[in-house]
Amino acid sequence: MSTLTIVEGILTPCAPFDFHKTLRFVGDFAPTEGEQTLTADTIIKAITLNGRAVALQVRDVGSVEAPRVEYTLFTEHPLSDAEHKALKDRISFFLSLDDNLQTFYSIACTDPHFEPVIKALYGLHQPKFLTPFELACWSVLTQRLPIAIAHRAKMALAKRWGTSITLPEGTYYAFPEPQQMASIDRNELAEIVRNVRKVEYLQAVIDFFNETDEQYLRTGDYAEVAASIRSIRGIGEWSASFILARGLGRTEHTSLSGKEIIKAAARIYGQEMTSADLQNIVDRYGVDQGSWAFYLRASGIFGYTASTPAILEAH
Repeated sequence: MSTLTIVEGILTPCAPFDFHKTLRFVGDFAPTEGEQTLTADTIIKAITLNGRAVALQVRDVGSVEAPRVEYTLFTEHPLSDAEHKALKDRISFFLSLDDNLQTFYSIACTDPHFEPVIKALYGLHQPKFLTPFELACWSVLTQRLPIAIAHRAKMALAKRWGTSITLPEGTYYAFPEPQQMASIDRNELAEIVRNVRKVEYLQAVIDFFNETDEQYLRTGDYAEVAASIRSIRGIGEWSASFILARGLGRTEHTSLSGKEIIKAAARIYGQEMTSADLQNIVDRYGVDQGSWAFYLRASGIFGYTASTPAILEAH
C-alpha cells in the first residue's frame, strides 16, 4: 500500500442531526451495499475526483442537538485547496448536513398521524448517492432487473472505469466521473450491461452529465431542472423523481406515482390512500413535501408503523 496523504477537518451539520440514524439508513440501502465500511459512528467510502480516488471517512463527534462530524480524506496525491473545498462540499451534500428540518418538523407537528414519525426519526437527514451521475446510471441499470444483478453491473462499471484506493480496512472502489466514461465504446458497455437499450440509455446519461453543470441541477429552477432530467433518454417519471430527490436533494416537490408511496402512506395514516388523499397531504407540506416523502419511506426501514409507540425515538 502506497503512502497516503491525509487531510482532516470538522463540519457542523444543521441541528438536529442524528448521525447514527444516517448510518442505519445507509446500511440498509441496497444500491450501495458493500461499497462502504460502517461502524457505530463512522462511515468510510471512496469517491472519484478529477480522475483520482479519494477515501472519505466521516465520524460523529457531536450530539443530536449540537452536531459535529470529523472528516478524514485519504489520497495518493496531495489535494489542492480547490479539491479540498470540493470534497468538503461533497461530504456535506452526500449527508445533507446543511438541511434545515425545522419548518418541516413544524408542519409535521400539526399532522397527528405524522408527528409520531418525526419523534421516531428525529434528526435524520436524507443521505444521497455520492453523485447524481452515479444515481442516474443506477436508475438505468436497475430497470427490469433485480437489485442484486443491477448492483453487480454497477460495481463492474466502477472497477472497469472508476478508481480505487486501498486503506488498512481494504480496497474501496469509486464510481467513475462522467468524463471518464465519455469515450467508452458501446461494445465495451455492452460487455457489462448486456442490453442494447440500456447501453443507449447509459450513453445518454453520460452525455447529459458531461454537458450539464451539477450546481445548476442542485439549485436551478425546479421545473426546468426536472424537465431537463426527464429529457434524458431512458429516464422516466419515477427515475427522474428519484434523481431529483436522492441525487440532488430537491425536496420542493415529490412524485406520488407508484405503489410504494401509497402503501407507505397507508401504513402511517392507518387507512387505504388514493392519489387525491396523498395530494391533499403533500399540499400542506409545501416545499418540504420531499422531506415528508423521504420520512414516509424511511419509517419502514426503521420499523415504524401507525401502531408503533413513540418510544422508538432515539436522541
